[in-house]
Amino acid sequence: MATPIRYSITSLDPASHLYDVSLTVDSPAADGQVFSLPAWIPGSYMIREFGKNIVQLRGQSNGRKVAVKKLDKHTWQAAPCKGALTLHYQVYAWDLSVRTAHLDRTHGFFNGTSVFLAAHGFEEVEHVVDIVRPEGDDYKRWRVATAMPELKAKRYGFGTYVAPDYDALIDHPVEIGDFALATFQAHGVPHDVVITGRVPNLDLARLCDDLKKICEAQIAFFEPRSKRAPVDRYVFMTLAVGDGYGGLEHRASTALICSRADLPVKGKAEQTDGYRTYLGLCSHEYFHTWNVKRIKPAVFAPYDLRQENYTSLLWLFEGFTSYYDDLFLVRTGVIDLDNYLKLVGKTVTGVLRGSGRKKQSVAESSFDAWVKYYRQDENASNAIVSYYTKGSLVALGLDLTIRTQTRGRRSLDDVMRGLWVRYGRDFYDGKQQGVPEDEILAIMEELSGADLKRFHDRHIRGTEDVPLEDLLPAFGVAYEANVPADAKPWLGARIGKEGGDAKLAAVYEGGPAMLAGLSAGDKLVAIDGLRVAASGPDGLLARYRINDTVRIHAFRRDELMEFSLKLKSDTAPQVTLKALAKPVAVLRQRQAWLTQKGR
Repeated sequence: MATPIRYSITSLDPASHLYDVSLTVDSPAADGQVFSLPAWIPGSYMIREFGKNIVQLRGQSNGRKVAVKKLDKHTWQAAPCKGALTLHYQVYAWDLSVRTAHLDRTHGFFNGTSVFLAAHGFEEVEHVVDIVRPEGDDYKRWRVATAMPELKAKRYGFGTYVAPDYDALIDHPVEIGDFALATFQAHGVPHDVVITGRVPNLDLARLCDDLKKICEAQIAFFEPRSKRAPVDRYVFMTLAVGDGYGGLEHRASTALICSRADLPVKGKAEQTDGYRTYLGLCSHEYFHTWNVKRIKPAVFAPYDLRQENYTSLLWLFEGFTSYYDDLFLVRTGVIDLDNYLKLVGKTVTGVLRGSGRKKQSVAESSFDAWVKYYRQDENASNAIVSYYTKGSLVALGLDLTIRTQTRGRRSLDDVMRGLWVRYGRDFYDGKQQGVPEDEILAIMEELSGADLKRFHDRHIRGTEDVPLEDLLPAFGVAYEANVPADAKPWLGARIGKEGGDAKLAAVYEGGPAMLAGLSAGDKLVAIDGLRVAASGPDGLLARYRINDTVRIHAFRRDELMEFSLKLKSDTAPQVTLKALAKPVAVLRQRQAWLTQKGR
């Protein structure tokens, strides 16, 4: 039996933002052991080249230096040696995100993809990690939060942790620091809630109560009979900051960033928009425990972390997850029907805003995620569509279509449970079978009993908008798309602030700014001789009427330019969804769709 690959990780001084890492291979390859770091992290489809953050890498064996040659941007090879080989290296960690690693004197966080080199040929053996507390009184209260199983460490303590292979090792992020901690049980499985950052009067009890409802509902959704979770333990780890939002899924945990104002406050019962958004984020990442961490595209089974892994199915894995995240909030009563419909209406409005939806399908958006969605530029809204947001509307449209065609006997729920049984339930038991790329339509039709080819060709492979205005009334929901009666003059651009200037962050296709010749990146100086504030031109535009022509001065690079612009109203529709009083049969359809009881 192969001996484990052993790691140690600590920091000599967290203020340096450097993790000190060692890696030991007891029986290195005779012709020179090769090591590499992933180029990307699952769930975030962009080549990030984590190897760029490694500094001062050196090799040692039996007390002697071993030469290490760099082969490419993320691969190294040690010279042949006899006996155990140890690499010592440092990782610069100063990215406050869920994707990489961060370290200072307030906390530490890392994904294994950023800090743990893989020893080629040993990826399938056990990997042991010793997480060592930094020295000094400032760190005596620090603890460890991770879903990685403990070896000799105590729960939340420093010491050794173990993963069965390299894939598992890098799928268990680690938070270290003086964090708030609470635990709840969901169908018998412990779920930890870890909050890092200063959050006065944090209501952890309320947060746990709401998350428990969501987690138990999702477990029961996929396993209605056994109510068995696919994990033995789960960890929600959140970094609370002044302004931030993001999440990344892992097999038994999620790493999140939120604004501290989004978290619940003791003694305040109202539910803020920010708290609803945060719960939706938690619901989204938890649903990924099934959908994408276990039910995967075939190309992800297993991942090749050295290069891009192309799939046209992210509309299913991210889009469907974006549909179910808020759906579970209303199904569990965490939010009410009106707030749910408000969230869906906001999503529809956002999708209709971008003309890119007419040029790129969600299947194409999925395939191009590596070069378009994750590398958006100022023209993104005119060129691409989000497989998250339109993907969620595709899921809603499919759900309502299936329910309508089968008269309520089947739904998208049946598709998801069928995918779970076929492709997800046994994924980590050696049966790594992914969803076939070209068979998804046939699979969905088989599992739903509905004819979905027309929908698939038009709204998934094609660019037509999902016909929610036709589908929703049968479920007691009115769809209203209106341009506001009190529409104000509009430039047709998204304004950003850069220093003391108002900068055009994006210019919408066919809008007044583009027709006048303005471009993204232009800095507005004046409108009709009056200075434009850094906050934007809205205050000045309020004194004009639609169809008025204004003279705009703007800097493009270092050149002052003048434009004549005819003001128009924003013609993008504002979509509102409203629950209607309908006949009993219609209300039953709505109940079956939106409530736990109905399922």
